[in-house]
Amino acid sequence: MLVVVFDSETKAYEGKRALLQLDGEGTISVYDYAVLAKHADGSTTVRQGDDAGLIGTVLGTSLGALIGLLGGPVGAAVGATAGLVVGGAVDIDKARVGEDFIEDLRKVLAPTRVAVIAEVEEDWTTPVDIRMEELGGTVFRRALTAVRKTVDDEEIAAMKADLAQLKAEHAKARADRQAKIQNKMNQLDSKIQARLQRAKEKREASEREAEAKVQMLKARAAAAAARANATTI
Repeated sequence: MLVVVFDSETKAYEGKRALLQLDGEGTISVYDYAVLAKHADGSTTVRQGDDAGLIGTVLGTSLGALIGLLGGPVGAAVGATAGLVVGGAVDIDKARVGEDFIEDLRKVLAPTRVAVIAEVEEDWTTPVDIRMEELGGTVFRRALTAVRKTVDDEEIAAMKADLAQLKAEHAKARADRQAKIQNKMNQLDSKIQARLQRAKEKREASEREAEAKVQMLKARAAAAAARANATTI
């Protein structure tokens, strides 16, 4: 995840164009991006890229989750006419970056500043850093973590252990206690099912993002091959 903070919207859009130019040169791969502006009144405007070949809507992606965490008040529009919103309750796990990274960004992304937020792949950091620093941008980057399957599995296993203990107590309890224990069992089972569903949705979202990236790279390779063939004819 790459975030570059600028002092003006003009510079931010120059930074966006520089990133896409590096992508076009093959120096980096830009999978998706958005420009987030913090206004003096505390409101936030977010505009997503509409360039052909990018993944598409940020909602539901790691990029969208990070925007939601940085976006401030509910109601910040994503895109000029999308009618979508960011802000409110956002699962930090979906952003796939640490809380320290988010806090560092919040400190720098003050009112009247504008950030280019992008999910990128880069073999080395120097090309991006040089271009962004030339434009006066402050660069932040953090490698995206994998879906937290291990943590989810551990938490689900712990809740199942608690449920097993409750079942054992239910079997031995007096009749007047069984109803209360049964109620606790039902509540815990609901939590387990919700956590299982949440873990499944995370994995599926990660798989969709990965497949979208693969398809985008294939399309770019095909387009480059077509251009090469055209120049040799």
